[in-house]
Amino acid sequence: MSERPTPLAGDFAAPTRADWMKLVDKTIKGAPFETLVGHTDDGLPIQPLYRADDAAAPARPALAARDEARAWDLRTLIAHPDPARANAEALEDLEGGASSLVVRIDPTGETGVAVGSAEGLARVLDGVVLELASVAIDAGFLGPKAADWLAAAAKSSPSARLDFHLDPLGALAQAGASPGPIEAHLISAANTAARLAEPYPRASLFLASGRVAHEAGAGEALELGFAAASAVAYAKALVRAGLSMDEAFARIGLGLAVDGDYFVSIAKLRAARAIWSRIAGACGASAPARIEARASHRMIARRDPWTNMLRLTAAGFAAAAGGADAIVLGCFTDALGLPTGFARRQSRNTQLVLMEEASLGRVCDPAGGAWYLESLTDELARAGWAAFQAIEAEGGAAAALASGHVAREAGQVRARRQAAIAEGRIKLVGVTVYPNANEAEVQVETPDRRAFAVEAPSPRLPGPDASAPPLTPIRLAEPFEEASR
Repeated sequence: MSERPTPLAGDFAAPTRADWMKLVDKTIKGAPFETLVGHTDDGLPIQPLYRADDAAAPARPALAARDEARAWDLRTLIAHPDPARANAEALEDLEGGASSLVVRIDPTGETGVAVGSAEGLARVLDGVVLELASVAIDAGFLGPKAADWLAAAAKSSPSARLDFHLDPLGALAQAGASPGPIEAHLISAANTAARLAEPYPRASLFLASGRVAHEAGAGEALELGFAAASAVAYAKALVRAGLSMDEAFARIGLGLAVDGDYFVSIAKLRAARAIWSRIAGACGASAPARIEARASHRMIARRDPWTNMLRLTAAGFAAAAGGADAIVLGCFTDALGLPTGFARRQSRNTQLVLMEEASLGRVCDPAGGAWYLESLTDELARAGWAAFQAIEAEGGAAAALASGHVAREAGQVRARRQAAIAEGRIKLVGVTVYPNANEAEVQVETPDRRAFAVEAPSPRLPGPDASAPPLTPIRLAEPFEEASR
């Protein structure tokens, strides 16, 4: 017969905040309490202690139970310029544990697979069973044409798992210009999406991504706000193209970045669901948010690249704990060149360990109820909502890009963060602190990208080009890497 445990805590009075503050004052010896308060990139305070009464009532929608066998979509990036090599990497990734792919298309071969036709994409996907492995594309302004190429590869199978990832606003944000009016690109993308929606009922049509702001140095609020504003623009375009509001929201995914600051990343994904729920509800839609989380490239360092494994693992943990539906980690050598098979395997296995050995998928919302994370989720949701409203006040995502509003907001946070790194308040392991004097060389692929360039249809549409201050991707370590040698 087992004995009931003695409730020892009941013999002690519950400590008050005043009791704790007395101990704090004694420890910091007269220093201001504010020295213990941290801040996010957007200036939101992070207190040293949270109590139950600090946490706001959860505003985010509850997460659905996850499949224990495959809690999220383990997605890998295919970007080798050689279509044959890209195909080999895709098959190896799927055989090695990945469940889906995102194919970055660039006919020049400079930033992705040199594909310029349906036949070219078919070569990349040869042997991939699209009913089992989800395939997404990342094609910039070529998105509508690439969507048709992907649809052709699916051969009209309604069970094909496709993510067309149309994102003309993200393409404008990064390039700083569009080949023709951005409004025309929105219409073209929406018409293509509406045409493909019926034959491919499982397909995601648009990707409303805030990652382009993140990679340019923006804080979490602007990333959330820009993703939300893009989603609204895409939903409006799909409704004009003939879809219902509910189906439009159901066919849009959210693209967000996760980095080594895993608490903030977890809260950001949870805040994104709250913002999405509020916008969709206001539009009469009920579709839950579907999030593709990609590990931040701006956090990756060239110096001592082995430390990137730690950054990527933390980012993967944050994405999984934050409830991402698909996760793309990238490779620890991405700042140096294209990954070898070893680097790709490390990337896949990191997610597999998190999923199958750490069992992160067995709890649908592990941050739920944590006073700190509930508070941070609420604060990020409010800050992201304010950023969304500011973008809408500019006239929407396209107008806010053209006016320079998004670039200015991103630039302010980027400048503050770079100053904090330079002053040592933010430390980059292996770069600004603990540089490795005996750094070992790592292997990367360095193909002649121009050798694979192909002809492709022009994405240009009639009318004047749109322009905007570009959200140029950065790497936080880059200005300090040479100085650390």
